[in-house]
Amino acid sequence: MAPSKKKHASGQPCIIPGGFAVLSLRFSSNSPAGHSLYVKEHKVRAETSSGRPLDRTLFVLNIPPYCSKTVIRELFSQFGPVESVELRDHPGSSNESGPRLTKFFQPADKQGFKVGYIVFQKSSTVAAVKSHPHHVPLVVCTERRPVKTGVQKWIQQYSDSFILPQKLQETVDSFMEDYDKRKEEEAERQRKEAEQQQEDEEGWVKVTRGHKGAKARPRSEAANQRTLRKEMRKKKRKELLNFYTWQHRNTQKEHIAELRKKFEEDKQRIALLRAQRKFRPY
Repeated sequence: MAPSKKKHASGQPCIIPGGFAVLSLRFSSNSPAGHSLYVKEHKVRAETSSGRPLDRTLFVLNIPPYCSKTVIRELFSQFGPVESVELRDHPGSSNESGPRLTKFFQPADKQGFKVGYIVFQKSSTVAAVKSHPHHVPLVVCTERRPVKTGVQKWIQQYSDSFILPQKLQETVDSFMEDYDKRKEEEAERQRKEAEQQQEDEEGWVKVTRGHKGAKARPRSEAANQRTLRKEMRKKKRKELLNFYTWQHRNTQKEHIAELRKKFEEDKQRIALLRAQRKFRPY
C-alpha cells in the first residue's frame, strides 16, 4: 500500500495510529536531513510501583545515537521541568533483574537507535509535548548547546573513560564504611540472640519476642538428656534398689519369671508355625 500523500495541517500535532505523536527532529538548524521521534504517554499498569509514574512519564521511540541523556533532557526541558531520563536498547520494565554495577564500571553502550522514558515533574508537560506542532523541529545542536560528533565525540568518550583515583577511593571508602557498619550490627544482633538462647540450670531457654519472621529456638537434645539424667538422680535418691537381701531375691525371681514367660511365648509361636507348615528350620 502506498503511503498517504496527505499533508499535515500547519500548527497542528501529528498523531499516527497507536496514539503516537510525531515530533520533527533536526541535528542543526541548517541540516537538510530530518528525523522523527514518536512519543506517547507511558501507560503500563504492571509498573505502577516503579520509578515511572503513569501520569508523568513520556515514552519515546526512534531516538538517534547522537542523542545522549543530557541532550534528551535539554531538548524536552523546553516543555517543562524534567525529573529523570532513561535510555534503553528496547522497551522493558525498570525493575529487570541484573548485576548492579557502580557508576565507574558500566557496560559499553550499544550503538543504534534507542527508546526512552522521560519523567516530568508535572503531568501537564506530557500533554504539552504531544501537542507540539509537527512543522516546528526540535534542534539538537545549537550555539548554546553544542553536541560533539565523529572524532571529537570519540576523544571525549575516551577522556571520560579515565577514572580519577581520588573519586574511586572515596567511593570504596564509603562502601567499606557501610559494610563494616552492617557487619557490626549483625554481630551485635547475633550476640544478643546468643545471650537470650542461653540455657538455665534446668535446661530451659528464655523465649522473647524477636523481629518479624524470627523462629523460636526449640530445646536441644543435650538439654533433654541433662533433664532426663537429673530426673533419674532424683528418683534414685528416693528409692534404693537391691539395698536389702529380700529386695535382691525379689529382683532375681522377677527376672527368672520374665525369662520363663518369654520361653513359653516362643514355644507357642513355634507350634503355631508348625501347624501352618511354614516352619523352615534350614
